[in-house]
Amino acid sequence: MSRAVIIIAALVVVTLVVVMAVLLAALGHRRIGRGPRRRFGPEYERLVTRHQGDAKAADRELGERLKQHGSVRERPLSSASREQYTAQWAGIQKRFVDSPQEAVTEADALLARLTSDRGFPVDGPFEERLAALSVHHAQHVDGYRSLHGAAGGRGSTEQNRRAMAGAGELFDALVARHPADSGRHRPQRHQAGGSGTR
Repeated sequence: MSRAVIIIAALVVVTLVVVMAVLLAALGHRRIGRGPRRRFGPEYERLVTRHQGDAKAADRELGERLKQHGSVRERPLSSASREQYTAQWAGIQKRFVDSPQEAVTEADALLARLTSDRGFPVDGPFEERLAALSVHHAQHVDGYRSLHGAAGGRGSTEQNRRAMAGAGELFDALVARHPADSGRHRPQRHQAGGSGTR
């Protein structure tokens, strides 16, 4: 072989190695970014939007949430407590028809008590409670956020109805009998009615 052929072959090999390294690094970065997106779902997307498209800032914030609240262990509810919460939620849903704003306010207070009974921090700002809930129930916190905002009297009847429905998903997850039913695996609704207001 001539010296020119060896140099060209070496350059081709080096170029291929560099291209492969760049591709592997890019794929690895994309996989890292998918973890928080998959785990936190809509909450991840909300944070990316809040950080003006900066996915790394959203990843950092969610990493901090995991450090602060990942060790929270949900306390089980007794059967009696579960039944009592379920009855109270059903009563609030019935009152929604005649008095939507009062029902939303009652639902917000009921969810605060329920999150406390399940072992989530309730002292401090509401956003801190949501941060802890998002680590364990990321798919459902946005409904609770909407409900809490509507409880301040800032929503139309339709917005209140949607907030109640979204918060109903968190309620369902928090009163679930088994931890596997309550957060990381979204419970399936068997009927169109479910626990949320439709």
